[in-house]
Amino acid sequence: MKKKLALALAAVMVIGLFAGCSSKPSGGSASGSASGSQSQQGGSSAAQGEELKVGVFYYNFADPYITTVRTAMDAELNALGVKFQNFDAQTSQSAQTDQINTAITDGYNLLIINIVENASPDAAKNAVDAAKEKGIPVILFNREIDNSVVQSYEDCAFVGTDAPEAGHMQGKMVGEYLLENYDAVDLNGDGKISYVMFKGQEGNAEAEARTQFGVEDANAVLTAAGKPELEFFDAKNTSKYLVDTTGAWSSQAATDYMNNILAEYNDGNNNMVELVIANNDGMAEGAVSALQGVGYNNDASKAIPVFGVDALASAVEKIDAGQMTGTVKQDGEAMAATIATLVKNIQDGASIMDNTDQYNVDNDVAKIRVPYALYTK
Repeated sequence: MKKKLALALAAVMVIGLFAGCSSKPSGGSASGSASGSQSQQGGSSAAQGEELKVGVFYYNFADPYITTVRTAMDAELNALGVKFQNFDAQTSQSAQTDQINTAITDGYNLLIINIVENASPDAAKNAVDAAKEKGIPVILFNREIDNSVVQSYEDCAFVGTDAPEAGHMQGKMVGEYLLENYDAVDLNGDGKISYVMFKGQEGNAEAEARTQFGVEDANAVLTAAGKPELEFFDAKNTSKYLVDTTGAWSSQAATDYMNNILAEYNDGNNNMVELVIANNDGMAEGAVSALQGVGYNNDASKAIPVFGVDALASAVEKIDAGQMTGTVKQDGEAMAATIATLVKNIQDGASIMDNTDQYNVDNDVAKIRVPYALYTK
């Protein structure tokens, strides 16, 4: 039976606030010569009586989850009637910083930023300081930002998730699945489950939390039932994860890793990897692709359990087809709709965090948390 836990959140509560509008495709480059949807009628800022000119800065257009946010954001901004431009940093913080500084010089009066580097607060702080100097509101989103950055400017807010939540949900899901299917998953019958963990990016708050709790919480479920903890497939790897060194959380990185793994850890050597946990659906789908190359995961009849995060449409299709096992929904549409509430506030000359009582807002800082939900077959 499918379990689709509906989100009681912005997707339902906010979308009704704005009339729908079709979006136009947008493109961009790391140089800042990006193209994007631009409506002809813009609202006026009550503070300055001027039309909004919005710059939306994405860490990487190629990220599948970011694609869902960008598509939804285009529609939301078009519905609000504001002029906007999308910029693609292509995972380069220096490129994004140049894009932001150029946009400020070019008269953009609202910045919506999906920061590239968040391992330290420096990149976000530099962007916020530059905007603050010119009195430009800033909405940071998706990648967790240090509280001090948001608190440094009254016209700054953050829309994201509770980073540990996805890891906790994924770990519990993995543990419960294994208890229900332990003997089938334990391919070599040694009483233990060997696993691969694909980490998106070093230092990224979401990647760190998912990597930690995706395993810790699964182990908690297993040990409570008298089962041994998960065992990383490669005993020599003390980190117990494989990271996408490009920082792109990419499907290709996981496919390449998995192909190398399967050359040594396979049925013929009686040491087949028995579980894949990935920080996002892109890497989960990359692992599935490699597994299909050796006769696994074409359907549920012969499949290594693979878990991801995001609930991309393509991942949901794979789960329904028995090629993947489960995912944690990160709602790109709800994130865009929540950001649109803040844009509407700025458009109307209200405070940036007005009209947010229906959201999960942190107590001491202007941060809105969009909740996750599980998706399994």
